[in-house]
Amino acid sequence: MKRWPFAFVLLLAGALLGGLVGRSLLHGQPAVVPPVPKELTSYRDVVKKVLPAVVSIEGKAAPTPVKARQPRKRQPADDQQMPEQFRRFFEDFGQAPFDVERNPQMGFGSGFLVDPHGVVLTNNHVVDGADSVVVTLQDGRKFTSKDIKKDEMTDLAIVRLDTKESLPFLRLGDSDAMEIGDRVLAVGAPFRLQGTVTSGIVSSKGRSLGMNTYEDFIQTDAAINPGNSGGPLVNLQGEVIGINSAIKTRSGGSQGIGLAVSSNLAKNVMEQLEKSGTVHRGYLGVHIRDVADRDLAQRLGVPKEGGVLVTQVEASAPAGKAGVKEGDVITAVADKPVHDMHELLMQVARLSPGKAVDLQVVRDGKPQTLHATIEEQPRDFAQREAQPQRAPRGRQRSDAVSVDKIGVQVSDLTREQADRLGFRDTAGALVVGVDDGSVADEAGFRSGQLITKVDRQPVKSAAAFKEMVEKASLEKGVLVQTEAPGGGTNFFLLKAAAAAARGGGKKSR
Repeated sequence: MKRWPFAFVLLLAGALLGGLVGRSLLHGQPAVVPPVPKELTSYRDVVKKVLPAVVSIEGKAAPTPVKARQPRKRQPADDQQMPEQFRRFFEDFGQAPFDVERNPQMGFGSGFLVDPHGVVLTNNHVVDGADSVVVTLQDGRKFTSKDIKKDEMTDLAIVRLDTKESLPFLRLGDSDAMEIGDRVLAVGAPFRLQGTVTSGIVSSKGRSLGMNTYEDFIQTDAAINPGNSGGPLVNLQGEVIGINSAIKTRSGGSQGIGLAVSSNLAKNVMEQLEKSGTVHRGYLGVHIRDVADRDLAQRLGVPKEGGVLVTQVEASAPAGKAGVKEGDVITAVADKPVHDMHELLMQVARLSPGKAVDLQVVRDGKPQTLHATIEEQPRDFAQREAQPQRAPRGRQRSDAVSVDKIGVQVSDLTREQADRLGFRDTAGALVVGVDDGSVADEAGFRSGQLITKVDRQPVKSAAAFKEMVEKASLEKGVLVQTEAPGGGTNFFLLKAAAAAARGGGKKSR
């Protein structure tokens, strides 16, 4: 009788255990927890594959006379008053690592070998200004080279090493295949600590920040610091998916926002630099801007998918020859949709000179198809883009017409003014004053602009402009087209709601 209770207890315990296992299986959960995947516990295999091909690069320039040097005070790295901005990871001892100006005497950064014959890929700002560079491998071997090819528009460069040795190298992977959340490793020599590896994830893709003419940045939280410039950002297969280039920081060091040039952008640039020492890009010859305001986009006939406003056209360039006009909205190039400025720049740059393409545009709200032949991008393209025109301020005149409904003062344009300011015609209304907080101020009006159309109808004079505005409805919105001195078209949508929210003032500018 005493054995029966003991047997019953064993039987009951077995039933309970079986029930627990059974419930786990019924819910699709394994009874035994699987081991943690190896890549989540160690990156040693990836590092062993990548590290031998990563190099440090020290730039050398011709000696600068001592009297010509201009030493500047180094700012403290923890200066919290410094404005937040993006900084390249170029380490230059003797200056703050985030200085815009760099002393080419001792530039230092990173890079990596892309083939066994000694081609190194890095950032342009690492080698910029250097007559020669010293490349140091992880095993201590050093090579000096003057064979440097650069592309400032993407901030990329290659260095050829004169060697017959077969060197370790890395392959460029497909950056488009990476997704937000994928694990990555950043490798380089931050603060000259060669062979440093940090880990993180892809935080975002397709970043364009206006640092370079052509951009496609991968954002990562892997720790990157001065000296990491030009080093690889790799996936867990050891393929390079980015070239570390910049950080966003207040301190000058890593604060979790790093930027790497995508490998797919770098691949084409690298191949052209290897082949010819320069990069050939397509060219249309238009000045453009995004149309961020949805109401304005609708009035211009821009589709919901997006488009880019043409503000100026070079008559002798492909766009001018094709019949593109200021005020057109480009919606597609070569049957590929265009959503914003960055996309148009990248698409045109990839086109081969001499290629015939169709341009889909919207003009006065109506779609049209134009035919253009792409040309080679001019060598001074970057300089042209870097120096935008600024409109001079208009001068208040005694005959100025005050349009109180929108808070702006305009005057007729004389021939002398047109010639001096660079306007093509005297027809229109010259803006000579804008009231702070007014409808015109909120819309973006500034002195010096020439108003040429209201709701697509030509403006002949200042009085005509006032009459057209008085008849229009600010509740529905008034579409105004302007011209900048020297050329360049812009559009504004005058609406009452924005100014009413802030209240109008009478301080004119």
